[in-house]
Amino acid sequence: MASRSEEDLCCPICHDVFRDPVVLSCSHSFCKGCLQDWWREKPIHECPFCKRRSSKDCPPVSLVLKNLCEAFLQEGDRRASEALCSLHSEKLKLFCLEHQQPVCVVCRVSEKHTNHRFKPIDEAAREHKGKLQKTLEPLKEKLKTFQQVQVKFNRTAYHMKVQAQHTERQIKEQFKKLHQFLEEEEEARMAALREEEEQKSQMMKEKMEALTREIAALSDTVRATEEELRAEDISFLQNYKAAVDRVQQRLPLDNPQLLSGALIDEAKHLGNLTFIIWSKMKDLVSYTPVILDPNTTHRKLILSEELTSVQHGQRQQLPDNPERLEDYVTVLGSEGFNSGTHSWDIEVGDNTSWSVGVLAESFRKKPQKQSGSWEMWFYKGEYSARSLPGLFTPLRVQRKLQRIRVKLDWNRGELLFSDPDTSTHIHDLKHTFTERLFPYISTVDKVPLKILPLKVCVTKQQETDISRTLMEEKS
Repeated sequence: MASRSEEDLCCPICHDVFRDPVVLSCSHSFCKGCLQDWWREKPIHECPFCKRRSSKDCPPVSLVLKNLCEAFLQEGDRRASEALCSLHSEKLKLFCLEHQQPVCVVCRVSEKHTNHRFKPIDEAAREHKGKLQKTLEPLKEKLKTFQQVQVKFNRTAYHMKVQAQHTERQIKEQFKKLHQFLEEEEEARMAALREEEEQKSQMMKEKMEALTREIAALSDTVRATEEELRAEDISFLQNYKAAVDRVQQRLPLDNPQLLSGALIDEAKHLGNLTFIIWSKMKDLVSYTPVILDPNTTHRKLILSEELTSVQHGQRQQLPDNPERLEDYVTVLGSEGFNSGTHSWDIEVGDNTSWSVGVLAESFRKKPQKQSGSWEMWFYKGEYSARSLPGLFTPLRVQRKLQRIRVKLDWNRGELLFSDPDTSTHIHDLKHTFTERLFPYISTVDKVPLKILPLKVCVTKQQETDISRTLMEEKS
């Protein structure tokens, strides 16, 4: 443990004896180099100890403190040079190479050090310091590497948070659209139900009012006729003809009938409701066969929000994650294929420099091996294709392509390029694929390259057909 006097001569930053001490206006002292390093990362020059702002950018050297520190260090060197042997109380002037420890001249002739080799203290110290320095260099390099990786980890952690926040916003936006669609559809169906209820209720009301009037008229006729029946014979016979006429007028009336279709058509409102809504949603949703992976995007490529188009742009601050191909201005699809047939259309439009195709998983991990890439290029107005490590093959195209279709038949070992606008075959590459392949797009043009969505359709299938299909699959 350092003595109190030694603590007073130590810099508060490096906790070592002052080297070129400078004093601030607040009377606190620091090593000149330590203070400069501290201030280099601070916008305001303030005292590292009390945080008081310094009035000088170059504080003066404290000569008194500097002299005290130099005297203290010289005294320490003198005491170290006068270290004594614990056995013979003699100065330690030699270094035993066998025991690897300082000894005195008496130790040299002692039985303990018989036939041992010795070197002077200064020579041995110089030699061993050199060895230790060489041993320390790889460790310092390792420390530097670890610190660099730590910086990358910090950047990656920050980027993860940014990704999570951005993805959360996108998810909420997508669900907001779906919720709005469902709410509007619900309101439309509720309005249709209310309209039918209102129409049929009004019709029923009118029928009931007419029936009420008929009942009232019949009741009046029945009451008047019954009164005639209770009259005296002479009076009855005098009014008989009128009473009969009154009754006859009411007898041709048809009996009231219940209205057909008066009830709410529940089947119309509820029948296959979820299926109908789902069918309508096809105009709202889209499906893209290839989704681009932001974690593989080169720093100079910019993806669209829906991850289906890419364009060249300003260099972005992105983490050095292993999935990213630093040496190629490319972006990969999020899903790889190791079997089956897959196809996707890319809108190239007026983009003047692009390449599309597939990359093998091994190329993705070790792009320096220069193999495992199958692609079609457009550069300086010329079309070509190549399969690494092969050379470019010029392609003859009749018209400037606006769209390019990429079709991968992994099992048959074929990658085909065609023009979907004219259904014209352009070129095909053949290879016996043995590993997972990832779609990829590359461009150095600001005109976006877009993977086109497929047409979404909803089909109905008879239950017997479904059962037959399931039985065929099981067999």
